[in-house]
Amino acid sequence: MADTAPQYPSTRRERLSWYCYDWANSAFSTTVVTVFLGPYLTAIAETAADHTGTIHPLGLSIAPGALFAYAVSLSVFLTVIILPIVGAIADRSSHKTHLLALFAYLGAAATTAMVFLTGDRYLLGVALFLLANIAFGASIVVYNAFLPQLAAPDQRDTVSSIGWAAGYLGGGLLLLINVIAVLGKHTLGLDTDDVARYSLVSAGLWWAAFTTVALHGLRNHPAATPPGNGHILTDGFRQLWNTLRSLKAYPLTLFFLLAFLVYNDGIQTVIAMAGIYATQELALPSDVLVPTILMVQFLAFLGALSLGALAKRIGGWKTVLLSLIIWIAIVLAAFALPTGHSIPFITLAAGIGVVLGGSQALSRSLFSHLIPRGKEGEYFGLYEISDKGTSWLGPLIFGLIYDTTGSYRAAIVSLLIFFIVGFLALAAVPMRRAIIAAGNVPPRVL
Repeated sequence: MADTAPQYPSTRRERLSWYCYDWANSAFSTTVVTVFLGPYLTAIAETAADHTGTIHPLGLSIAPGALFAYAVSLSVFLTVIILPIVGAIADRSSHKTHLLALFAYLGAAATTAMVFLTGDRYLLGVALFLLANIAFGASIVVYNAFLPQLAAPDQRDTVSSIGWAAGYLGGGLLLLINVIAVLGKHTLGLDTDDVARYSLVSAGLWWAAFTTVALHGLRNHPAATPPGNGHILTDGFRQLWNTLRSLKAYPLTLFFLLAFLVYNDGIQTVIAMAGIYATQELALPSDVLVPTILMVQFLAFLGALSLGALAKRIGGWKTVLLSLIIWIAIVLAAFALPTGHSIPFITLAAGIGVVLGGSQALSRSLFSHLIPRGKEGEYFGLYEISDKGTSWLGPLIFGLIYDTTGSYRAAIVSLLIFFIVGFLALAAVPMRRAIIAAGNVPPRVL
């Protein structure tokens, strides 16, 4: 893409490198969170269960099937404090690439260490997932903070959509390799558990390798916010408080953020719990599940580009609202899926693929218009609390409903509330007025 103004001095190489980090980290979202870790960790927890069929982490008694949902929720509870601080530090740092490298390599190392997740070591699995998911979220905060520096307002829907598309393509390519391993496990002399474990490890190695590629092209920009008189970490804590207070001056930005937190919590929970729902409730084997999610990745690649193109015609705000209507239909259809039949599940997964990437990419670009200049990192730190695998309320409700009813169908239909409330809240946001109130110039089409 051509550079549009000196205000956005990014080069084509830098934007390609930015896309490459989405390619790198999406292996974690896809292979670990969406496909393999949920069912694998559940199986390990079931091995460790006592005669009542429950496990007792930290003295609590829970059903093995709820463990992964609770782990996701706990990881996000921790990030609620960590990520906004990371964002504030990123705004004060002129070394964003170093911060990105720190969190990316930490998350990749924790993911690779899942090679030791065997036997009944479900607590090890939870600990490694917590570390990896928090590091993942922190790296995305820094990564997202690059967006306003790389693209002018009218370019951001396109740039953001290409980034998401690259992520789904990269995550899908690694998943294709893992699908081949699943289908050829007997030829390789491996059982299902071995394939799942090595697939988790492959995501960590992929994440680290392509992060290295991305870092070669990204460059540090001047700090968006001048450093304070204290240490950058203490400045980060201080700025977190200032950020929360400053949101009162931008009520429409806050309202959009709350709408996003609600509906994206639903999206992320559907993604994270899809594997468990398919294997435990629908009784579908991994030979069906993994290729289906692979299909979703490539459809999400096309969907992100298609919805990005639609946003050029009708605007990002209307396109996201349309996608939320489709998400409501998807949840209702998931509740009604028959057990043991793969075709309806595959058909529904195709629908998810069409709206998945676009709804998230366009939400990111919409939010970038609502951030006061110089506060990109700290505001994206708040945004990331419910982005890309860091939702918390949805998994918590999913786990509680399953723990109470023993039904994954009841758990999945409970997610409707997130999409309905999120749609109504987003529809109430006057986007043009919100962008102007934040001191920015609205794109031509909203």
